[in-house]
Amino acid sequence: VQLVESGGGSVQPGGSLTLSCAASGDMWDDRYIGWFRGEESEEVSCIDVHADFKWYADSVKGRFTNSASNARTRVLLQMNSLKPEDTAVYFCATARGCSGYGPYGYGDWGQGTQVTVSS
Repeated sequence: VQLVESGGGSVQPGGSLTLSCAASGDMWDDRYIGWFRGEESEEVSCIDVHADFKWYADSVKGRFTNSASNARTRVLLQMNSLKPEDTAVYFCATARGCSGYGPYGYGDWGQGTQVTVSS
């Protein structure tokens, strides 16, 4: 599966962005999708697109919302109340699971999209 992220950009602190992760080829045979950021691939969120289960890192809980489109062809990461420390390249990836501890068993990755938060 080839994943393509979009929606990154530059915003001021307190602003919002919505990232999109779309798949080409077979759509969403992989039910678990994770979001990561930065060079160390910090885990941000993951979703089970079949069961609508979601997990969030403490650093983004209450500010970010992970969702799947009705056709399960795209996963969206709505990011509100952005902070300078949210600045990073954000990636989505398929995973073997999404639990209460986050995503695990990573598969295919997208190319990433840059998010910059600064005044």
